Amino acid sequence: MKNKLIAIALFSVLTISCNKSKNEVKTDQSPTGTSVTERTIWTKEKANTWYAKQPWLVGANFTPGNAINQLEMWQKDTFDPKKIDQELGWAESIGMNVMRVYLHDLLHKDDAEGFYKRMDEYLTIADKHHIKTLFVLFDSCWDPFPVSGKQRAPKPFLHNSGWVQSPGQKALLDEKQTPRLEKYIKETIAHFKDDNRILGWDVWNEPDNMNRPAYVKVETANKEELTYNLLKKAFQWARSSNPSQPLTSGVWAGDWSEKEMKPIFKLQLEQSDVISFHCYDKPADFTKRINELKRYGKPLLCTEYMARPNGSTFEGFLPIAKENKIAMMNWGLVDGKTQTKFPWDSWTKKYTSAPPVWFHEVFNADGTPYKKTETDFIKKITAEVNSK
Repeated sequence: MKNKLIAIALFSVLTISCNKSKNEVKTDQSPTGTSVTERTIWTKEKANTWYAKQPWLVGANFTPGNAINQLEMWQKDTFDPKKIDQELGWAESIGMNVMRVYLHDLLHKDDAEGFYKRMDEYLTIADKHHIKTLFVLFDSCWDPFPVSGKQRAPKPFLHNSGWVQSPGQKALLDEKQTPRLEKYIKETIAHFKDDNRILGWDVWNEPDNMNRPAYVKVETANKEELTYNLLKKAFQWARSSNPSQPLTSGVWAGDWSEKEMKPIFKLQLEQSDVISFHCYDKPADFTKRINELKRYGKPLLCTEYMARPNGSTFEGFLPIAKENKIAMMNWGLVDGKTQTKFPWDSWTKKYTSAPPVWFHEVFNADGTPYKKTETDFIKKITAEVNSK
């Protein structure tokens, strides 16, 4: 009888150990000192198994044309399901099947319940159009001083004149706000962690971006150090909610070779379940970036590209991406209040009318293509892959 009890106990220990291994979780301490269960970073095998089930993902970074930024897109008074439905319908019509969409920590702070309700409504609309969504949680680009409520009007002819960072500089500098940011990430992911309408979670967009020349004079000098430390925590918070979807954070500039890579880029790539990156340069540069990142052996998602005057175009990039099955999300879908048809240099060069060649965006405000040859090309190349 004694031997039988020992055998049962040993079997129970082995079973628990085995199940823990299968679920890929570990116990760790959260920044607030509480014990959390955190799933581990996906292995190459797990990431590639997940990716093999996806179609070739081609889409855009999406903000509806009547929103100047993330806050105006999602806040109760300006959330516009009809507009979102219309514009995602235009995307679907040319074969797009994924959108990258920005969230904001202030939306959670002000009205978490309403925020989640509107996210669910957006996801229902996107799903109707057979579009998956990659949500962005934090973002270091443009105005460092976000304020919720009514957003300012666009400054004429200026690229992203009202886009705001998340978290803003005040929250980044104030450690007392860290628990609030932790709550935002943990609760948001936990609420949607098994939602198959969500492709994944982009934990932080361009965390070390100093926003030259637009806002560099008001950025805190040690921004990269601050964002590095918070990014590390943000990945931990995100994993503690045990999402079924992958986590990522995309590298966007500089040297990505193993020897020369900045610590923050290394952190982004090593913590990501799937690898994401940005490329606004020429096709040859795009190929170089792909080859630099192949060493990770994980799926590659190009979450920002397409700046026509730079040589980053649909015709130049999509054939390369198709050959390598790289997910592609260009910047901008419909010309609107973000005004990203104007180039980055609109912050230093005066424009009084539309640029001769649009920088970003695919459609005019009325849904007609900026260039029909371009939308015809997108429709053709996506159909070649995803109709099989």
